[in-house]
Amino acid sequence: MTAIPFSKFHGFGTDYIVIERSDIPAETDVSELARSICRRNTGAGSDGIAVLERLSDGEADYNCEIVNPDGSIAGFSGNGTGCAVAYLQCKGIWQQADPKLRTRSGIKNYHLLERKGKGEFWFQAEIGRPRFSSEQVPVLTETRREAVVNEPIIVDGRHYAFSAVNVGNPVACIFVDNFNFDWRSVGKSMETHEKFPERVNVVFVKLEDRENIEIRIWERAAGETSSSGTCSSGAAILSAFLLKTDRKVMVHAEGGTTDVLWRADDEIVITGRADYSYSGEWPI
Repeated sequence: MTAIPFSKFHGFGTDYIVIERSDIPAETDVSELARSICRRNTGAGSDGIAVLERLSDGEADYNCEIVNPDGSIAGFSGNGTGCAVAYLQCKGIWQQADPKLRTRSGIKNYHLLERKGKGEFWFQAEIGRPRFSSEQVPVLTETRREAVVNEPIIVDGRHYAFSAVNVGNPVACIFVDNFNFDWRSVGKSMETHEKFPERVNVVFVKLEDRENIEIRIWERAAGETSSSGTCSSGAAILSAFLLKTDRKVMVHAEGGTTDVLWRADDEIVITGRADYSYSGEWPI
């Protein structure tokens, strides 16, 4: 029996399984591998897998493919790539502090801020620039929009307004006064709404002050998650874009807090952590 070695990490409770591409047999269907290993009851359980492959083209150090629990390919995951970088450091594969990862949404620059003990890694990451137009998110609108702001939508018979941005993945935010409603049901229905041809991450945002927001997350292809670097970034960017907050925001999710900075040069910089859980082998 063939077995694939893997390691599991989590970023504020959102967990990813990291696998090296060289350890996956060529005939293996990676989407099917993700569907089986990510199952909570019968698999190792995770919010996705990060497949790492060493590069030699000089543009980036590793390619990082993020595969969702349903087998679909993600353009990017802040927590997923963070877990991948933590894996490289934890295993001693990459000793330098600043690895570059190639993802479907571009190259991401990581900087190791601190390593605590054997398995806690704090990173700062440059994850790219936000895209706001309706075709870039993408969102289907009656006419092209330079920015999707306060767009009306009907979900399960109720009217809402959302704003959207692409930060490597599409994120739609609904600003709320509290979370005392069935936001999970709204998020689940909105993820697959016809307005979003590639589905969407849905984030409910509660404003605290100019420097702090609180969020709840319904993640595309994963469902409810306790944290997400991508969704935190999207919520912070839209809050600043709509002049509800400053450009440096602490985003408080149920799993932890992510520091998001939207720099003057338009680059998004997030600060977060990834923690080692365990390693094992998956039989195929």
